[in-house]
Amino acid sequence: MAGVTFAVDVDRVRAKLAQLREEVAAAAVRSGRAADDVALLAATKYVSIEDMPKLAEAGVRLVGENRAQDLAAKAAAYGGLFTWHFIGQLQSRRVPLILPHVEMIHSVASESALGVLRRHVSEAREDLRILIEVNVAGEEGKAGVSPTEIDALASHSPVPVAGLMTMPPATADPERSRRWFAALRELACERGLSELSMGSSQDYVVAVEEGATIVRLGSRLYG
Repeated sequence: MAGVTFAVDVDRVRAKLAQLREEVAAAAVRSGRAADDVALLAATKYVSIEDMPKLAEAGVRLVGENRAQDLAAKAAAYGGLFTWHFIGQLQSRRVPLILPHVEMIHSVASESALGVLRRHVSEAREDLRILIEVNVAGEEGKAGVSPTEIDALASHSPVPVAGLMTMPPATADPERSRRWFAALRELACERGLSELSMGSSQDYVVAVEEGATIVRLGSRLYG
């Protein structure tokens, strides 16, 4: 697992997690929901395999990995400590690596990925669900389908489509992401989909106010 990693301090992560839960709970109430309507997912892209047990000790239960091979390795070592989601760009050839471990895939955005999932669905967990990644802002070169492509892709899924996921355009001002989160919420509501994976360390409060059911937290949790 190459790349920069955070050194996980159990007490620090535990304190950060408590603070984040309070902030998310308050944002959920402002959106007319209960605190437990929103799940906090710890993004573990920059957490070493050796430090994964420290996250569990700090109270983390839901984790999301960006790389299929890293998820497979971490889940093989510590599968029972967490609920596992895949949140990275989904490459068709990597789909079989994650299927035995994940409860949810956040980033389905191609027919080819669904085709591989269909061929290997017998290897997946029985409770596997997927989210369709939507490029709500229509950014050139960015992952995700357009809103007009959601229904066609969903109709070809061999497993239940639970909801939608998006990553808004990069910005230093969380308020600038609000319109995109609201747009994703509307797309999900129109289709009767309940899960919305949106919001990360820089804009999770706005995302929850606009209906997020899962927020993906990395640097805000570890830094």
